Amino acid sequence: MDGKGETLIAGVMATIRQRIAARNLTPGAKLPSIRAFARTMQVSASTVVEAYERLAADGVIRARPGSGFYVCSPLAPLSLSEIGPRLDRQVDPLWISRQSLDAGNAMLKPGCGWLPASWMPEAGLRRALRSLARAGDAALADYGSALGLPALRQLLARRMGEHGIEVSPDQIVLTESGTQAIDLLCRFLLEPGDTVLVDDPCYFNFLALLRAHRAKIVGVPHTPSGPDIGLFAQALSDYRPRLYITNSALHNPTGAVLSPVVAHRLLKLAEQSDLTIIEDDIFADFETVPAPRLAAFDGLSRVVHIGSFSKTLSASMRCGFIAAPRDWIEGLADLKIATSFGGGRLSAELVLTTLRDGSYRKHMETLRLRLARAMNDTIARLGAIGITPWFTPPAGMFLWCRLPEDIDAADIAREALAQGIVLAPGNAFSLSRSAGGFLRFNVAQCGDDRIFEVLEKAIRHQGTPAGR
Repeated sequence: MDGKGETLIAGVMATIRQRIAARNLTPGAKLPSIRAFARTMQVSASTVVEAYERLAADGVIRARPGSGFYVCSPLAPLSLSEIGPRLDRQVDPLWISRQSLDAGNAMLKPGCGWLPASWMPEAGLRRALRSLARAGDAALADYGSALGLPALRQLLARRMGEHGIEVSPDQIVLTESGTQAIDLLCRFLLEPGDTVLVDDPCYFNFLALLRAHRAKIVGVPHTPSGPDIGLFAQALSDYRPRLYITNSALHNPTGAVLSPVVAHRLLKLAEQSDLTIIEDDIFADFETVPAPRLAAFDGLSRVVHIGSFSKTLSASMRCGFIAAPRDWIEGLADLKIATSFGGGRLSAELVLTTLRDGSYRKHMETLRLRLARAMNDTIARLGAIGITPWFTPPAGMFLWCRLPEDIDAADIAREALAQGIVLAPGNAFSLSRSAGGFLRFNVAQCGDDRIFEVLEKAIRHQGTPAGR
């Protein structure tokens, strides 16, 4: 057989192996018929026959005469890299996270999703730690309760009330983080193969987490006022999704804010389609003017509201929460015990102590002003090298920016990484991979001149024929 034929056979075999690794084909599952798979792969039937025979010889599948081919290999450990489309490693969301988390102090991180440590309320945290050091033994050594620290849940209920969300403390479950909140909800609500709507672009870890839950992910284009309502309605009709995950306020990565009109239309469509919405409100305290909250309009009927304090207090002090319909709480509490037992009481005590301290309010007032200055400065400096905002956010830390025409963000990221700078290319956030000309910038991490010098050189290099 010639080299082309061998390549086609290898491609068919790799596709089957990938489907098995991604749990789309489990032990005992029947493979597509030879003719059907030949049409899918756009190869000849004889190519599929040869691929199936080789997989059978390897013990991956087995033939049942007169019936077809079936998976017989045991499941390998779940590998997120094998789930969904293979992405260029430079625009893989897990790659961005790993680079940002593992980067030493010498690396610059304008692509990361958190504030510099020097911007956090260090004095307030140290004061809270000293206070807890004098507290009783239980605060330092015991598990938390199933729902989490009652006093913190009461405080969270009051804080949500300021955004028009009427919620009782017994409708709140504390979690280890906002990410764990979404993970628990996915475990609670989804079965493998269920469809979930996300914004396109959206926070890249939504995509990684949903792939880990083996969900079918469908993207809806995002606008400065929320999801495109016409395309959202079409997606509901075409795919009948179980969930929609979004940020109403200070959307990640775009910084957009949901408008009241879009919010009402969105909730009407959700009611008609029996759609549950997870509203991730992790950036609430960055707002200067509160945006509409879906949970406020909906009354926590089909909207679940989540948040955490990683962005404003400490990423090291892990504490998040879920506000959900009352009849979900027992199930969520049981699931929390099954996956993390009692949760982190010490982190909850630290958050409570810090929030009760009047310094947190002053910290946030200072932080909002500091971010506004950084936003204006970053927009000006990026504009000078031809990088422009898709939308100018009213607050927050993120800028979603368009590169000059015909410049690929992944190529820029590769060059920047070699110079000790971690960027966040657009396609990591885009399910449709339609954001190759975008980068997300964290304005709080853009204070070093080297970032703009490296960006300017990389754009100039990529803009030449030799750089393409």
